[in-house]
Amino acid sequence: MSTVELRTDAEPVTPAASGTGSGTGVRGWTRPGPTAREQRYDVLLGLGMALAAVFGTELARGGSPNHVDLGIGGVEPYVLSAAIALPLCFRRRRPIPVLLLVAVLFVVNGERALFSFQGNLVTQSTMFMAIYAAVAWATDRRLMKAAVGLVFIGMFGWLTINFVKALQANSIEGPNHGLFSPYVSNVIITVALNVLYFFGAYFWGRTAWATARQRFELEQQATELAAQQEANSRRAVIDERLRISRELHDVVAHHISSIGIQAGGARRVMDTDPDAAKNALNVIEESSRSAVNEMRQLLGMLRSADPDLDVGTPDPKEPQAGADRLPALIAEANSLGLEVGFHQIGSPAELPTTVSVSVYRIAQEALANVRKHSTARSAHVTLRYLDDAVELEVLDDGRPKHAPVGSRLGHVGIRERVGLLGGESEIGPRPVGGFRVRVRIPLDPQNRPLAGGEVRD
Repeated sequence: MSTVELRTDAEPVTPAASGTGSGTGVRGWTRPGPTAREQRYDVLLGLGMALAAVFGTELARGGSPNHVDLGIGGVEPYVLSAAIALPLCFRRRRPIPVLLLVAVLFVVNGERALFSFQGNLVTQSTMFMAIYAAVAWATDRRLMKAAVGLVFIGMFGWLTINFVKALQANSIEGPNHGLFSPYVSNVIITVALNVLYFFGAYFWGRTAWATARQRFELEQQATELAAQQEANSRRAVIDERLRISRELHDVVAHHISSIGIQAGGARRVMDTDPDAAKNALNVIEESSRSAVNEMRQLLGMLRSADPDLDVGTPDPKEPQAGADRLPALIAEANSLGLEVGFHQIGSPAELPTTVSVSVYRIAQEALANVRKHSTARSAHVTLRYLDDAVELEVLDDGRPKHAPVGSRLGHVGIRERVGLLGGESEIGPRPVGGFRVRVRIPLDPQNRPLAGGEVRD
C-alpha cells in the first residue's frame, strides 16, 4: 500500500549516532538469565498481548471511517497482529532474535494491514517492549548494539521510503499553511515521536541493565565483606587460642613441673627425713596456690567483657608476673634443686606491661625446660637493660635427656611472644655445650622482628 499517514503512529526513527552504547563498563559481568518465574511471566505476557492485539485489530476495523482490506482469507490483519506479540513469550530468554523477528513483523504489519497498524496500541507497544528487552537482557552487548543499530537503520529507511511515497502522491495536504507546510510539519512531528519512542525504549532498557549490574555488584560486595568478616573472626579466634595456649602453658607447666619435682623428692625422703618432706609439701602447697591464682587472673582477663560471670577473684596480695619478679623466680628455682645465678646489666627501667610479663614468662619457661628436659645442674639468667630494648638470656650447662620428652610448645610459645612484640629470639644448643635461650624485645613497638633459632625439646 502506498498511502502513508503517520501523524499518530509509532513508526521508526533514525538511529542517529547515539554514541552512548551500553557496552561501556560491562566487561567482566554478564547478566544472569531470567528465572523460571520470569520465563512463565513472559509466556503469559506474550499470550495476553496476542489476544489483546486481535481484539485491538477488531476495534480498529470497527473504528475505521473507510473500508478496510482484510487481506488473505479475510483474517490476515488478525494473524499479523497476534504474530507480532507472540515472540514476547521469549523476550528475556532470546532477546536479540525476538527483537529482529518483531521488527520484521512490525514492517509487515505496516505494509499489509495499515488500519490495524495505526489504530492498534498493542502492536505499537510490542516493538517498544522488544527493544527494551534486547537492551536490558542481551548477554552479548556487542551483538545487541549491532542488532539495535540494524533495526533502527531499517526503520529509518522504511520511514524515509514512506515519506518519499507520500510526497510523490501528494497525500499529506491540509487547508492550513503556517511556518511550515503540512508535509514538513507532518515529517517533523512523526520523526520526533519516533525518536522518543525508539530511543526511549533503548535508554529504558539500558537503565534496567545498569540497575541489574549495580545490584549484582552490591550483592557481590556484601558477599565478599561477609567472607572477609568471617575470615577475620576466624583469624581472631585462632590468635586468641594461641595466646590462651601460651598463657596456660606458661602458668601450668611451670607450677606442675615444680609440684612434680617436689612430690618425687618428698616421696623419697618421707621415711628418712620427715622435715625435708614437710618442706617439699609446703613448696607443693605454695605452687598449687600460685597456679590457681594465676589461672584465675587469666580467666578473669578472658571473661572481663562479661561482668555478670563469676570466675573467681585472684588474691590481691599475690604479686603479678613481671621482670621485677625475676629474683623471686630464681629463688624458687634454686629451692627446687637447680643452681641458678642471676645477673642484671644496666639501670632498671620501667618496661611496658606486655614486655615485662613476657620477660618473666620466658624466663619461667626456660628454667622449667632446664629442669624437665636437661641434665644441667646449674643455669644462669642475665637481664640486660639496653637503650632501646631489653634482653634476656638463660644459659645452662647440660645436655638433652634421651627420654622422649616435651611437645616443643614451650619454645614455640617463646617465639610467638617475642614475634608479637617485634623482637628476635635465639633458641638452641651452644657451641661450647649447654643450651641458650636469648630474646631481645625492643621498647619501640614499631621495630621489626628478626629471625629465631632452632628449638630443643
